[in-house]
Amino acid sequence: MAKEQAVGVREQSDPSAAATPEAEAQTDELAAPTQPAADEDLAADEESASELEELLAKAAERDEYLALAQRTQADFENYRKRVARDSATAESRGLARLARELLPALDSLDRALAAAADADEVLIEGLRLVQRELLGALERVGVEPYGAAGEQFDPELHEAVAQQPFDGCAPGEIVEVYQSGYRLAGGVIRPARVLVAG
Repeated sequence: MAKEQAVGVREQSDPSAAATPEAEAQTDELAAPTQPAADEDLAADEESASELEELLAKAAERDEYLALAQRTQADFENYRKRVARDSATAESRGLARLARELLPALDSLDRALAAAADADEVLIEGLRLVQRELLGALERVGVEPYGAAGEQFDPELHEAVAQQPFDGCAPGEIVEVYQSGYRLAGGVIRPARVLVAG
């Protein structure tokens, strides 16, 4: 029996011994795990690539929405500025139109005060008060009178009614103002009508 055990040990430990079907099955089992592991790695790589593509697609979509939001914000900012500018322009035009409508009344007050030299002092003071109130209201909204005797004639601001030589006056100097000029925000509402020394 000891001899049989020794022979069995020798057969098992001898690599040159013929392979039995059980040994082959064990060898196949040891070799087989390399194939499924490679398949699992490949599947994991494909899954990672798929997740990466999804992330890239979502990042591209996010960037697109961000760019759209930024464009919308810029468009709204431009709209807000344009509305503010248009509003200021419309307000200025409205003020200029109102001033043009009030200026004849102011001119009539000036003529009434000039003609009322011998009128009742209370009446004259009332007319001056109305004139000051009108001029003050116009000045509060930015309308200012200009064109006084002694200024230099400027064709952009003044309208020359006549030109005559005057002693003691330089050529181009305003000698008399027939009608005051008014301007709003640098623009002329009505030019001053003047007599110019020639």
